[in-house]
Amino acid sequence: MVRSRSTQAHEKVLRAALDLFAERGIEAASMDAIAHQSGVSKATIYNHWEDKEALLLEVMCYIHGLDRQREDVDTGDLRRDLATVLTRRHPEEFDELHQRIVPALIAYSATHDEFGKAWRNRVMDPPRTAIRTILRRAIERGLLPRKLNIEHSIPLLLGPVLYIHIFPGESHLTKDDIGPAAAEEFCRAFAIEKAALAVNKKKRAEKKQSKPKR
Repeated sequence: MVRSRSTQAHEKVLRAALDLFAERGIEAASMDAIAHQSGVSKATIYNHWEDKEALLLEVMCYIHGLDRQREDVDTGDLRRDLATVLTRRHPEEFDELHQRIVPALIAYSATHDEFGKAWRNRVMDPPRTAIRTILRRAIERGLLPRKLNIEHSIPLLLGPVLYIHIFPGESHLTKDDIGPAAAEEFCRAFAIEKAALAVNKKKRAEKKQSKPKR
């Protein structure tokens, strides 16, 4: 399929902005410089983005893969589904640029409150939504207690993943290990195992049979 000129211009600006944000820092990468490097006029750029922060937000979503549709995970295995969501990473093609631009993003977010809030919401909403769906489905299938508070469970699962990003080297677990480990511990604490369900069902049946008939 042939891409439209508008689509081509959009992608050129994203790539140019990404390179300049990583090379010069966010504050120093001006819209003039982005226009010059991309070969796209400033007027066209402002037709696509309201301002530099809007462009920066899309650039960050772009390198984190947040602009791509995420599939619904449903293997039937609660641990595996949770671990899959908790170990999702940005596309490998952006590994080097990701390492260079994220420190600048963190610094920028700390001094630009509205942007920081918008960025955190965009980053955290996809995994929160995915985990919420997985937990709700597990409750419906009898794999988790009906009284489980889903909204309280989400930070319990995401907390370890955020911790290891904020304090790298503080744990023997790696970024790839922490997701499965968090899923395992959560299920160990809350999941209703099939064996336990069978035992409880048997006990209820025996109790019912042992009741004296009136």
